Amino acid sequence: MIILFYIIYGLSAFWAIFNILLYGDRPARSVGWLLIVIIFPVIGVLLYLLFGVNRKKFKFFTLNFNAKRKLYDLKHKSETIEDFAHRFNSEKFGKLGTMLKRSSGFPAVEGNKIKLLKDGKSTFDDLFETFSKAKKFIHIQYYIIEEGELLNRLIKLFSQKIDEGVEIRVLYDAFGSNKWKNKSIKNLERMGVEIFPILPLKIGTILSTLNYRNHRKIAIVDGIIGFTGGVNISDKYIKSHSNLGIWEDLHLKINGPIVDHLHRIFIKDFYFASNKTLLDCHKYLPMQEQQHTSLAQIVAGGPDLNYLSILQQYTAMIHSAEKSVYIENPYFIPNKVLLEALKMAVLRGIEVTVIVPQKTDSRMAKYSMYANFEDLLKTGVKIRILEGHFLHSKLIIIDEEIASVGSGNFDYRSFEHNYEANIIIYDQEIAKELSDDFNENASRCLSLEYETFKDRSLKTKLLEGMAKIFSPLL
Repeated sequence: MIILFYIIYGLSAFWAIFNILLYGDRPARSVGWLLIVIIFPVIGVLLYLLFGVNRKKFKFFTLNFNAKRKLYDLKHKSETIEDFAHRFNSEKFGKLGTMLKRSSGFPAVEGNKIKLLKDGKSTFDDLFETFSKAKKFIHIQYYIIEEGELLNRLIKLFSQKIDEGVEIRVLYDAFGSNKWKNKSIKNLERMGVEIFPILPLKIGTILSTLNYRNHRKIAIVDGIIGFTGGVNISDKYIKSHSNLGIWEDLHLKINGPIVDHLHRIFIKDFYFASNKTLLDCHKYLPMQEQQHTSLAQIVAGGPDLNYLSILQQYTAMIHSAEKSVYIENPYFIPNKVLLEALKMAVLRGIEVTVIVPQKTDSRMAKYSMYANFEDLLKTGVKIRILEGHFLHSKLIIIDEEIASVGSGNFDYRSFEHNYEANIIIYDQEIAKELSDDFNENASRCLSLEYETFKDRSLKTKLLEGMAKIFSPLL
């Protein structure tokens, strides 16, 4: 029996190493997986099978997953998406907007009204008030929907709106919402809510879906009001449940042409999650009108796209900076491309400041973040550690002129594996308001200093090194 085990393990390890060498698309990541497979017998192979296999290279994955979503984009591309497309006069941000349109599919559009929601209470107060005024339909999708006070309020509100004849559709990520009880899901279905998991964890498909999660947070009301950002349906955002305290996050309420683009992301995801006919665009995508003066652009990311659009967005924004780069992110684990972009910015004389939380919900993620800090600090990047509540915002501001808010983290998962949605706001007034908030946060942070940080213990450095190996999993 022992001999049989070693034979099976040897063959599986050989298969894993063969695939890493043959299909690995980035040397650093391939080296990381090789170390995991070699250093951690059996477990390393299992981890690679679940999270490391580059399934885009396999025909069955391409046919059943990627190609279907790409075919959707070709069949359902609408000219109305161009109605409010902005023609940039500025070369500085024009190249950024053009690149993201080509990589993600959405042009920058004019005439939007954007409201900043800076904490959980203001987000849910505005969200639920907007839901209560819905006349035709409510569409929502979240990475996390879980039991608690907010969900109870949502179910009660949905019951009232169903009685009023409002259509309600709900998408949730099967992995992120694993704590959502089946009882309340069935309760919503009995009310008449159409509700579907995204990428459900089924025995027959788990190997091809587990590593690809839908991390988006989207709400659309009557096709004319939208919400997106980093906030999930969870009580974590309104009251403390652990030593992390209340989760601090940013969300956006949007009106105008940009709602059409955000809604198209939902409609596409609903089509694939439900396996139903496509929602009628004439009914659910009303003609938009300009609501204000803000210029904005949706950046959709996902493994079905030809490009790593979230990675490209962050990298291009950093390269466009002339004065400052401000970043807030709970999982600041940049790859080599972003690390070099940040260091190059400092060497060009750009002020680069990064705020991360002192407390995190993953010790592995924390050590992975800290593994890059010494190199960044040595170059001149300013790193601030926010004490108190858990900072969950995904924010980047360039020159206090443009800003991005959304669901995309600075990590491998958001760049390569997750479906994400960010909004770039080309509005100096909003960017300045976010910059002021950023600087206020920075003022209550601990400041890491290179000379002190480099003398941390050998044990800590070893833990950081080990965590760095596993960073592709995070």
